[in-house]
Amino acid sequence: MNEMMKAIVYEKYGPPEVLHLKEVEKPEPKENEVLVKIYATTVTIGDSRMRSFTVPKAQWLFARLYLGIFSPRRKILGMELAGVVEAVGGKVTRFKAGDPVFASTFESDFGGYAEYKCFPENGALAIKPTNISFGDAAASVGAAETALRFLYNTNIQAGQEILIYGASGAVGSNAVQLACNLFDAKVTAVCSTSNLGWVKDLGADRVLDYTSEDFILEEQSYDVFFDAVAKYPQKNAHKALKPGGIYLNVHNDANAKTKLTHLQELERVKELLESGKFKPVIDQVFTMDQIIEAHRYVEKGHKKGNVVITVLASTNE
Repeated sequence: MNEMMKAIVYEKYGPPEVLHLKEVEKPEPKENEVLVKIYATTVTIGDSRMRSFTVPKAQWLFARLYLGIFSPRRKILGMELAGVVEAVGGKVTRFKAGDPVFASTFESDFGGYAEYKCFPENGALAIKPTNISFGDAAASVGAAETALRFLYNTNIQAGQEILIYGASGAVGSNAVQLACNLFDAKVTAVCSTSNLGWVKDLGADRVLDYTSEDFILEEQSYDVFFDAVAKYPQKNAHKALKPGGIYLNVHNDANAKTKLTHLQELERVKELLESGKFKPVIDQVFTMDQIIEAHRYVEKGHKKGNVVITVLASTNE
């Protein structure tokens, strides 16, 4: 009899309640694969949208074909994770059993909501930075890669002014840190009242409260306007740009290409974590048993940074 593991599965689209804990077959690594014992994963807005199938209209047909027309094709969500290599296939040379790793599952059929996950050796899998926990490592993957990709694509220069709308979210909080610490840009961050203080501490030169009665972005112009939550009216955003300025929307430009592979992006994120250029913001930590509560929380749209799910306990929380 094959060995089993625990996983959170969903067999139909719907509210958080469609998620449930289930015993499923534990994967076995092929010759060129790595088996990872998962310590931590996350709940992202992407996980929530896939679960509920609430995707942008422009992406509806592609998403339906990719995710499953009538029911989910990939029944285990989880787009990023961190853990320890449990075993490797006979042809694997990059990793060995016992290596602490973190990874993106985006190109490997997701699957972070489980106790184990197999990756191809050349997949988006890298050695975990030693200066952060497994929870922080899991939360450092997707949002950081997205923020980094957007910032590189703007070709923003030192001293230029960038406005980051939605600066308290996972992508936004990383973008603030990277724009300041990596690109040496002047950052104006936009968030709600309760987030002003800690977002300012991330390095923003100026922080604006979008809930304030006198909140008007168009009074100042910027070299880059990055809407990290895709909630600010695009026509108004363009009014806040300098001539030749760049507008980016985390949804509309999500598939923007870079010269880096997914693995190279992850390796770059690792370097930035190790050098202290940024650290993920963790809002709340849930257990696998609390996955429904975690999805409800993320779905409200007010999380501060990242939401982490502890899969297995470790000595490096």
